[in-house]
Amino acid sequence: MGKLFGTDGIRGEANRYPMNAEIAFALGQAVVYILKQERPHPKIMIGKDTRISGYMLESALESGITSMGGNPYLLGVLPTPGIAFIAQSMRADAGIVLSASHNPYQDNGIKIFSGSGFKLSDKEEEAIEALILSNTLHSLVPPVRDMGQAFRLQDVHGRYIVFLKNTFPRDLSIEGMKIVLDTANGATYRIAEEVFRELGADFQIIHNKPNGININENCGSQYTQDLKKKVLESGAAIGLAFDGDGDRLIAMDERGREITGDQILLVCAKMLKDQGKLKNDLLVSTVMSNLGLRVACRKYGFKHHASQVGDRYVLEDMQRLGGVIGGEDSGHMIFLDHHTTGDGIVTALQLLAAMVRSGKPLSELAGLMDIFPQKLINVNVKSKPDIGNLPQVMEAINRVEKELGDEGRVLVRYSGTQNMCRVMVEGPSDAVTGRYCQEIADIVKSVLD
Repeated sequence: MGKLFGTDGIRGEANRYPMNAEIAFALGQAVVYILKQERPHPKIMIGKDTRISGYMLESALESGITSMGGNPYLLGVLPTPGIAFIAQSMRADAGIVLSASHNPYQDNGIKIFSGSGFKLSDKEEEAIEALILSNTLHSLVPPVRDMGQAFRLQDVHGRYIVFLKNTFPRDLSIEGMKIVLDTANGATYRIAEEVFRELGADFQIIHNKPNGININENCGSQYTQDLKKKVLESGAAIGLAFDGDGDRLIAMDERGREITGDQILLVCAKMLKDQGKLKNDLLVSTVMSNLGLRVACRKYGFKHHASQVGDRYVLEDMQRLGGVIGGEDSGHMIFLDHHTTGDGIVTALQLLAAMVRSGKPLSELAGLMDIFPQKLINVNVKSKPDIGNLPQVMEAINRVEKELGDEGRVLVRYSGTQNMCRVMVEGPSDAVTGRYCQEIADIVKSVLD
């Protein structure tokens, strides 16, 4: 990737390059300039999560878009998948999301969806980036009479809520089911409440009072301790934790045990398989998925494919191989029969459908997959040189892989959105796995810190 775009758009500390008003303004101009090849005044949806910096970036984007002759439509706070849905349903030319997903409030990000509701390809992002970095945008702006106009849409929440409810099977019901929701003080804080109320669930909701700086703070999909406590106190059948922009889900069973993204994928894929709806008998996940997922796929008679890390790569492989379900262990799930991108609420509804259809508690469904011991250590780094060119790190990786043999694996990769190296080891026991992971992480830290 280039200097601006990472694996999930542009991301960084708000009010600092590249996540500042200047880049947001230029990006708005660049997107419109490219889209104007197809339509004189491109229609672009802009939505955001609850970060305080969203106001600044929204205004800068709006200015950049109108200055180049585009018409921005301001959606306000809406989950990332909701913005993708609105862009598609309103036949817009693009949808732009202001969010840093599960990152703390200090960060923000910009990601772009096409008018069809899919994230842009690497090639499309590179074209936008090249235009921004060329410093020629100021010479490409149209005369005043050809500038765009901004509009604010008022009914987007209702449209998205109806869409979400329609992804839950009509022959099933969650009326009266005890559910706890954690909306991470983020973009789902109103939408999730309305969806579950209208579906008749007996729910409680926590962390639904955003103030601009509490998004993801000790809550949501990254921090489930409060969700666990509330599930056990209330005797709920399930706890559902979303992240700041609402595109991922982590669940809690009735016993207070966290259910991973891999387990959710397996449960939902098996439900589709049992219904004859698992297209091409295929489940797509990433190289970060637990070994237990592959074993379970073989056990239940469907194929498994591992893509690169990143939901865009999962989606690309799903489309290439003809799959309808895929995702990441981190909680990003894509149900192509329902949506073009990962959606935490859609995932929650599919998981609930599996529970209702099977008549089994989540703890029993989660047991369909055995989780191999896995240890993940995130190492903060100052730079990201090619890991293959770091002799000490490669020597440690090769040694551990040789010692593990067929009983485990090692994966060392950089985060696409943070200055971080992720060291992941799976092995035959917690002790062995933890020891090997720490050994490699210590070497990575000594080389790159």
